[in-house]
Amino acid sequence: MPERISNVTIVGGGTAGWLSALLLNEMLNRRRAPADKVTVTLVESPNIPTVGVGEATVPNMPRTLIECGLSETAFFKACNTSFKLGVLFDNWNHDENGQPISYINPFEAPHPIDGIDVGTYYLRYGAGGLDYGRLTTAALDLLDECRGPRAFRAPDFSRDLAFAYHLDAGRFANLLRETCVSRGVVHKYDTLLDVEMAENGNVAALVLADEGRMPVEFVLDCTGFRGLIINEKLGGQFQSYSKYLPNDRAMAVQIPHTTDTIEPMTRSTALGAGWTWRVPLFNRIGTGYVYSSAHRTDDEARDEFKAWLGPAADGLEPRVIPMRIGSNRTPWIKNCVAIGLSGGFIEPLESTAIHMIDMAVRQLVVHFPDTSFPDSLRRSYNLQAARLYEEVLDFICLHYRLNNRTDTPYWIDAREQMQISDRLEENLELWRHRLPQPFDLDSSVLFGQTTYHAVLLGKRVYEMGYAAPNFGAGMPLQEDKWWEWLQQRRAYFADQADKAPDHRHLLRDIRGELSSRERRALERGDKIVVDHAEPALAESNLL
Repeated sequence: MPERISNVTIVGGGTAGWLSALLLNEMLNRRRAPADKVTVTLVESPNIPTVGVGEATVPNMPRTLIECGLSETAFFKACNTSFKLGVLFDNWNHDENGQPISYINPFEAPHPIDGIDVGTYYLRYGAGGLDYGRLTTAALDLLDECRGPRAFRAPDFSRDLAFAYHLDAGRFANLLRETCVSRGVVHKYDTLLDVEMAENGNVAALVLADEGRMPVEFVLDCTGFRGLIINEKLGGQFQSYSKYLPNDRAMAVQIPHTTDTIEPMTRSTALGAGWTWRVPLFNRIGTGYVYSSAHRTDDEARDEFKAWLGPAADGLEPRVIPMRIGSNRTPWIKNCVAIGLSGGFIEPLESTAIHMIDMAVRQLVVHFPDTSFPDSLRRSYNLQAARLYEEVLDFICLHYRLNNRTDTPYWIDAREQMQISDRLEENLELWRHRLPQPFDLDSSVLFGQTTYHAVLLGKRVYEMGYAAPNFGAGMPLQEDKWWEWLQQRRAYFADQADKAPDHRHLLRDIRGELSSRERRALERGDKIVVDHAEPALAESNLL
């Protein structure tokens, strides 16, 4: 007779291991009687460094912190957190004069006008010279003045505007570890020597350097790109995405703030063989270059990246990080589930690394087994995981396929040589005739149709001849209503930006570093000057 699982063992620390431990401990045990609680044990090697993933997050992160019972104030202080209002893409496309185009993937979507999406109106009538992003969110207005998304002294997790976070991944993992241990997660700081397998193919035990043989019931493989259990012991098949995505390398550094302002936005700037990220934290900026080794040697990429950084690169030697881009076909095999980099990784263009960990654990709780490990649960879990990876893969590929740059072989190859899924191929043909609709997408957990609108319209592909001549011809558009809506929208965004506080001062207020006198002065509209924090230069984490 199958029995309930009483112990989950996580192998590997870092963000993947400790976020999994915290979510499982909270979701499985919050309302259980003591006798029915599931013990969560995490085994972390003292000799293996983690690849920090997730300096930038997506808008579900506040919900995750709330559900984990974490204080937002403590989170901001511990992780040098700042607000993220979206991702700004620079130089991914060029206009008719060959000049770089900028566009935003925002966290807010405009409401339709009498049931008709705003994008169709925008394509029919234009917006008086305004980019599409200026119609969808106040984020760009706040970015112009480096303002934050809520008022001073607002309660934790207050939202005047949708946001995510920038954070220090190493500090975040430490916060998660401390929280887990304080809540009863068993932490074993020991080196994994071997994995013992049972006759039925399950993982039977871990062999540790200090403790010796440690029996296990249910195992989470959070061992990073190697996949020590899921791939090396259980023979999990890793599927590479190299035919879809060209980039297989990253290099990263941290640089200091050079002004007293902190942008509330992640930036992705395209270079000759990939793109750079720029993630402004409270105390410093994390930056790096994601590139294709088929188009740049490591030395060439380093020179290009440092030239882009300018004087900020003086004395820095970015570390090259090989990336395994792809996913395991079956992240749940027998009694083991791979989560984090061992489960899969898609280049960090849309900051999905922590999101993928979060979603994997939530699905695991929904599919939590007994000791019989039913095949139906595994199949369903693996199907949901595949759908999520496919959703992210398609959206990332969209950015490359619709680039129009001709200045380097990389961008030509990204558009003309790299494959895309049949799903995306069919949709791109359909979207020549109308904008994306919800039912076009097999999965839209994170990237819905309005997010696709933001990229398609932000890249200005329709202005460059992508659309059919009669685009939107069957819709009852009312031009007067459009210009009225546009005027009201811009006035509202301008008001939001005018009322919003300076981002750095808002962060100081949340951290408890802004005095009442300074706050009153700022609320009156006075300016105060504060020395920004002095960062320590070191290796950065993957975005």
